[in-house]
Amino acid sequence: MSSNESNSGVSVASLIFVPAVITLAITVLRLFGELQHWSRTFFNPTAGGGGAILGITWLAPLFGIYFAIKLVHAGEGPKSAGLGILWSLLALVPVVAGGYCFNRAQFQSPGLIALAFAFIAVAALVPAMGWRSLFKVLLAYAYAARVPVVILMFFAIQGNWGTHYDVTPPGFPADVGFWTKYLYIGFLPQMIMWIAFTTIMGTLFGSVAAIFASQRGRVAQTA
Repeated sequence: MSSNESNSGVSVASLIFVPAVITLAITVLRLFGELQHWSRTFFNPTAGGGGAILGITWLAPLFGIYFAIKLVHAGEGPKSAGLGILWSLLALVPVVAGGYCFNRAQFQSPGLIALAFAFIAVAALVPAMGWRSLFKVLLAYAYAARVPVVILMFFAIQGNWGTHYDVTPPGFPADVGFWTKYLYIGFLPQMIMWIAFTTIMGTLFGSVAAIFASQRGRVAQTA
């Protein structure tokens, strides 16, 4: 595929505005559903909230596809969609290294926890090597999606709301203070781990979508 990236023509703010609003609405609905003890299938209040149908995790690959198609149509596609896919997969290497450090730390070693987040922070940047324009959009969207969650978790942890925003994972020390708890399960995961998830998964799915978007564009031009 041959399509040149550009630094002009697409406003990142306008591109992420509607997705950010949708994401915020889902975040608020998710919180309300957990506080009201609605179905756990949709509103899982356990630590991490894993598997809940209603959540913003699923939006990263979906909006990655959306952003990718918009960028391709605006002439800001990747030099090679294959490179976008490759670099997204390579980003999983530091993710695995970070996961290994987390497993070794068991919330008992601040040094290993810091190293784990450092690995994941690096992983968040790797997809930029494959498709810089999409990376910039995904990074902006990731922070637009996660900053409200960071703020929400601050109050949830203070108030012990009993939602997945404040419940600690198994093995988490019970005697830690508020700021340590907030840092470990709130601020750092949202501002580093979930940012990496968004840029990696968004670029991976977006690069795959770019292949089909570019092929359709060529067919339309030929016709």
